[in-house]
Amino acid sequence: MTSDLARPEGLDKVTGAARYAGDHHPDGLLHAWPVPTTVARGDITAVDTAAALAIPGVLAVLTHRDAPVLTLPADGDPTLAVLQSPRVAHRGEVAALVVAETPQDARAGAEAVRIGYAAEPHDVVLTDDHPGLYTPEKANGGHPAVRTHGDFDHAYQQADVRIDRTYRIGPLHNHPMEPHTATAQWADGRLTVHDSSQGGNNVQETLAALFGVAPQDVLVISEHVGGGFGSKGTTRPHVVLAAMAARHVGRPVRLALPRAQLPALTGHRSPTVHRLRLGADDGGRLAALAHEVVTRSSTLREFVEQAAVPARVMYAAPHSRTSHRVVRQDVPTPSWMRAPGETPGMFALECAMDELAEACGLDPVDLRLRNEPAVEPDSGRPFSSRHLVECLREGARRFDWAGERARGPRREGAWLLGCGVAASTYPVLVSPSTAEAVALPDGTFLVRTNATDIGTGARAALTGIAAEALGVPADRVGVAIGRTDLPRAPLAGGSSGTASWGWAVHEACTGLRRTLAERGTAPLPAEGLRHLADTTGAVKAGREYARHAFGAQFVQVAVDADTGEVRLRRLLGVFAAGRILNERTARSQLVGGMIMGVSMALLEHSTMDREFGDHAERDLAAYHVAANADIPSVEAHWIDEEDAHLNPMGSKGIGEIGTVGTAAAVVNAVHHATGVRVRDLPVRPELLLDALPG
Repeated sequence: MTSDLARPEGLDKVTGAARYAGDHHPDGLLHAWPVPTTVARGDITAVDTAAALAIPGVLAVLTHRDAPVLTLPADGDPTLAVLQSPRVAHRGEVAALVVAETPQDARAGAEAVRIGYAAEPHDVVLTDDHPGLYTPEKANGGHPAVRTHGDFDHAYQQADVRIDRTYRIGPLHNHPMEPHTATAQWADGRLTVHDSSQGGNNVQETLAALFGVAPQDVLVISEHVGGGFGSKGTTRPHVVLAAMAARHVGRPVRLALPRAQLPALTGHRSPTVHRLRLGADDGGRLAALAHEVVTRSSTLREFVEQAAVPARVMYAAPHSRTSHRVVRQDVPTPSWMRAPGETPGMFALECAMDELAEACGLDPVDLRLRNEPAVEPDSGRPFSSRHLVECLREGARRFDWAGERARGPRREGAWLLGCGVAASTYPVLVSPSTAEAVALPDGTFLVRTNATDIGTGARAALTGIAAEALGVPADRVGVAIGRTDLPRAPLAGGSSGTASWGWAVHEACTGLRRTLAERGTAPLPAEGLRHLADTTGAVKAGREYARHAFGAQFVQVAVDADTGEVRLRRLLGVFAAGRILNERTARSQLVGGMIMGVSMALLEHSTMDREFGDHAERDLAAYHVAANADIPSVEAHWIDEEDAHLNPMGSKGIGEIGTVGTAAAVVNAVHHATGVRVRDLPVRPELLLDALPG
């Protein structure tokens, strides 16, 4: 298999030929701009659109009084019922939509709309003891909210060494490079939408239900998507508004959400509070583990970040309790953000393990090795493969962990140096998919499936899978993706895309190759020869195993003793993720994930304004993410891992595991350098200064 195949669309992307959702210009195109609500709870009592409609170029202002009526299914997402009611559930909801000839006219019109409110007291501050906290039935992903094994309370009290710590992570925002954009056009009762989405079939079915048309009368095209990190994994209000406006005015409409409106309208990672209690013997072997999470969701919809779930997977502890509690508040609805659950949960767990190692007088790597489970702790199922130990040992060797720790924390001029480690995990997820392989008379092949490439290199991966299955060079294989008129495929999310689509592509190409062999030298028909595969039945196999990817991240930081500034010096990750299908794109994903973890640890800071009920940092000027100068050296490596219980390619997902664990490794390194334990992200100078030697 071609293991270092370049992206087939790479040249188009770097030369500007690749067309994203906002790059399509149908005749008569209009532009839309949302007007956000400015209270966090209450009702709209008045809407004055006269000044907006007086602006040359403004054609319409849609409000709840005159917008097309949507049909929201009983189990539909209430965040999509836009402009249907005067009720305000959170600040930043869409109160009106201005449609105009140019983006400038639309924005001017939006600024001219005046909205009156009957505001009500709002509740936006998450506390550990909020009276509205309750235990949900399920957390995100269908995980039980609570799991218990043994007698945690007794085992914890009897433990030789006990750790009881609380960690806090504020809200985090996805902020993909491409804002959420849709270009919508109706013609003869059919809707065509170019949407920046991670999964077109979901958007197709949602729009069909909302607008009362058949799914086959909705075509969603997402050929190129500029990132998503989960925020484009479900249908979002922008595409509904674009389709609504296009139907209302009878012309194509484009809506590109202003970046400052993304936190309110496209999901975010919910803030979480983690109480970790670890009880171990003098040798560091866990007897008791409790991970109790408090989080929040909106009044519109329950979404519970499954942050305690990784503790059910990682370490052998015969007595355990993992739980989630949630409160519904007057805030935007949280949703998926890269590795939901695992990213915040593993930050807390891996920091607590570092604290336990210190309390036991053990090396942090050694502590983890001593608590390696034989089977998945929660379910008791055998692992299909688990090579965390190898990741830790190989990472320690490459990083010179023993040498760094032997040298201890040290000073170079004004800089205090330290190193830290954390482990990471992410589940192996796979969904049913279909794909079609076509053999053409000219000796080339075409693979067709509605996969979505959100910048991860899906085309390259699928090309390699197809070429191997067909037994032909990769340059004879073309891939068609990103349209709902292609064979149905699941979304790009949960690190499951390549496994899901690739399985169907492998089966389609294997079947086509078999058919071609049976035909011998008979010429192909002009339209080619086709084979369609559907993995719906096959993906159920292997579930008797616990299937996860694992990894370990090692970090060196430097902390300015005078200012408290933290700078990354080195970041190295080693991962066990099954068979790596494309080394070039895999390394890119792992490196990018780790950079996102550094960003979470040191830079990303979002606060909820309790007075106005809004995220205060709404754009990239205020919400800082890692830039080139913040990331001097990142290495991603992997071990060879064979796993016969996954899929025909033997692959695990790699899109998210790089993020998991990195923030904890950074924070553990800061402690090693300074002696200061930071338990409230991000690491900020004011949290360090009082304890620094100066």
